[in-house]
Amino acid sequence: MWFTPKFHIKDISDTPMNELLHALQQTFTQEIPITAHIGITVAQYDQKGLILKAPLAGNTNPKGTAFAGSINSLITLAGWGMIWLLLKELDIDGYVVIQSSQTSYLNPVRTDFAALCHRPGQDDIDKLAYALKKRGKARMELDVEIQQDDEVAVEFKGRYVVRI
Repeated sequence: MWFTPKFHIKDISDTPMNELLHALQQTFTQEIPITAHIGITVAQYDQKGLILKAPLAGNTNPKGTAFAGSINSLITLAGWGMIWLLLKELDIDGYVVIQSSQTSYLNPVRTDFAALCHRPGQDDIDKLAYALKKRGKARMELDVEIQQDDEVAVEFKGRYVVRI
């Protein structure tokens, strides 16, 4: 590893998780209005990652499966939301944007759908914090997936840029 500092993760244990998730939901609603149109809801956040959900109703294509644009919005925002939560834990104010992404649509999505953004490892979180404190900007790659019938239906890899 090219550096050794471990950055202090803000103790958010005094903040009930539902308050943090509610704050993320409000941020989506106020700053990214399409989330309300798609029906995106913040469902869960833990050491495995962040889960966002969306209903199939209102997000279908002519074949009755989930519209790729709605899927892409959900998976992109799952990554965005993960970084937003990490910044809260690191007690860093930052501006998050997606820089690039790649999506593989492996199987049709036929029911309400949920995107899991896998939480990055501690080394990656430390690198993010270090770069932000040293240069005021950082990049992070995140993996997101949507499962249907116990199979991966959509895989996403996104590179996000954070500036403070």
